[in-house]
Amino acid sequence: MAALFFDIDGTLLSEVTRKVPDSALKALRAAKEAGHQVFVNTGRTCCSIPQEILRIPFDGFLCGCGIHLSHHGEVVFETHLSDAEREGIENMAVKCSVECIYEGEKDVFFRDYPSRYERLESTKRYMNKRGLGLECHVGRDACAFDKIFVYVDDRTDTEKFFAYIRSFMDIIDRGNHAYECVMKGYSKATAIDCILERLHMDRSQSYGFGDSSNDLTMLQCVEHAVAMGAHDPVLDPYVELVAERVEDDGIFHAMQQLGLI
Repeated sequence: MAALFFDIDGTLLSEVTRKVPDSALKALRAAKEAGHQVFVNTGRTCCSIPQEILRIPFDGFLCGCGIHLSHHGEVVFETHLSDAEREGIENMAVKCSVECIYEGEKDVFFRDYPSRYERLESTKRYMNKRGLGLECHVGRDACAFDKIFVYVDDRTDTEKFFAYIRSFMDIIDRGNHAYECVMKGYSKATAIDCILERLHMDRSQSYGFGDSSNDLTMLQCVEHAVAMGAHDPVLDPYVELVAERVEDDGIFHAMQQLGLI
């Protein structure tokens, strides 16, 4: 038996078609029939996992880069920012002209005015269509967020903002002046270790599939690391296999090559 860990965006879910390929669904079902345990391991918080992912019979969901873990419907670990940390982030973001997506367990939050970043506005539209980020707004309401996605430019005092949050958050460079900031000491790797301990398995039985820089800790952690065909080069030193692109049946072929199905 093995434990298989999958990122969502760009790994299971194509960023071209916005769908999970039928071949990937077939591979996941075959893996479960073979006795393997399959998990989502994502930077997304619980509320923003797409329905097309939730409909797949995963054994568990590891969310928010290691801050909320569930196995067969049972929450086995969770942690949260304090109210003081949230308030400090909100205030410092204003002072430093930083714009953020504020991600929580039950909702995703935005400020109630348009952002100067089209990428942030695009994410807001995506979340709003799924019923998220509509009722509460940062700076106006109490918003229970636990991680942030940060956009910066030449108007931003990036150094000051990061100096403030660095004592309690880890900062992942996602490229193109965007950063994913997660609770310090937690990652996709700590999530894997927690699940392996629960399953009484060791890392030799672990497989990870990812594509972006926030998958780095996951692919460093597992024994068998797979990068998708379109992936961040930062992953290259740690991967055993580079799969084809998501939409080219990359998951299915990679799992065949690894003898999982």
